Amino acid sequence: MSSTTIGAIPDLHESANTQFIEAGGTKYAYRIFGAETGIPLVFLHHFTATIDDWDPRVTNGLAQHFKVVLLDNKGIGASDGQTPDNVKGMADDATAAIRALGFTKVNLLGFSLGGFVAQQIALDSPGLVNKLILAATGPKGGEGISNLPNIMNQAFSTAPEDPRLFLFYSKSPESIALGRESLARVKKRKVNRVPATGMPSIQAQVKSILGWAADGKNVYDELGRIKHPSLVVNGNNDIMFPTINSYNLFQHLPNAKLSLYSDSGHGAIYQYADRFVEEAVDFLKAD
Repeated sequence: MSSTTIGAIPDLHESANTQFIEAGGTKYAYRIFGAETGIPLVFLHHFTATIDDWDPRVTNGLAQHFKVVLLDNKGIGASDGQTPDNVKGMADDATAAIRALGFTKVNLLGFSLGGFVAQQIALDSPGLVNKLILAATGPKGGEGISNLPNIMNQAFSTAPEDPRLFLFYSKSPESIALGRESLARVKKRKVNRVPATGMPSIQAQVKSILGWAADGKNVYDELGRIKHPSLVVNGNNDIMFPTINSYNLFQHLPNAKLSLYSDSGHGAIYQYADRFVEEAVDFLKAD
């Protein structure tokens, strides 16, 4: 499978200003760009990431159709506060920031850890959420999620240049080449980048991921309560949060669609950025 092209994309991601909103005594950093009207699309990012780590091929592509909101949760990037060590706390913080921005209905794109947060928001504040895109993520108690520390150690020893080449892409030359292209796009912004995620926040995120992996007691009952239209997306061989978790989400979310990309892993939405954007636009615009 090769990536497709959707035409020229304005470089909004690189030029968008970093803004701040206060909620509950915490100052949250965010960037907003794209369409002026319609239901906003809030991006909730992956483990260790900041608002600078989204692939602009995805953000700009979606901004052609939607108001895009990139949000750094508590303690991440330029946002204040101490990062919670549990997904529930992260979801509460993200919800507070979203409401402080004045949004009463949003679409959520949760990537990896952000997918955990998106599920929790949908459970806790169902009226706030219109639709969900759950990329490279899994349910509570998901298979293999607790193996993340071992996978991370492998990544740093195998791909010290950038562990994401090991973590996000398959072993094929084609996948690695597309991964390098994505990383180059991610690093394109040179001005006003936010601080990288610090070790205390990374440790809190690891604890939250392991807590999510260990808490699978009522998972299918909870997934059954998430009635929102949901697009579940992943690569065919995700080594971080194994792809079977995406299938399990699809099986147990009442209103879900599943899309898996060949020769790809955790970063499939970046490897096939244009194709993913097309699919996401169709999903979000459908009645």
